[in-house]
Amino acid sequence: MDRRPRRRTCRSLTMSGTLTQTIEDVSLDVPWNVVVHDDPVNLMTYVTLVLMKIFGYPESRAAAMMMEVHKRGRAIVWTGEREKAEFYTQQLQAHQLKTSMEKTE
Repeated sequence: MDRRPRRRTCRSLTMSGTLTQTIEDVSLDVPWNVVVHDDPVNLMTYVTLVLMKIFGYPESRAAAMMMEVHKRGRAIVWTGEREKAEFYTQQLQAHQLKTSMEKTE
């Protein structure tokens, strides 16, 4: 998650000139979900192996996520900062898995 403060500048005009004030907004960037979608092509064992390889999940966790994809049509397999979510999405797609990203609710 991106924890860098966002900065915005507010200017107000006074009789002596322009006063510039910087205000730090400490709100955090919204986390992103990496979602794997069901497809008719990949075998369940292959999906499990890919999740284990990319995320380092133990077989039991990867198999549970794969079953959620199979039964519900999708599963959130990772949540975190946007750049990592983009990286993981690309990695999963490189392994031919149907994958997307979405902001958390």
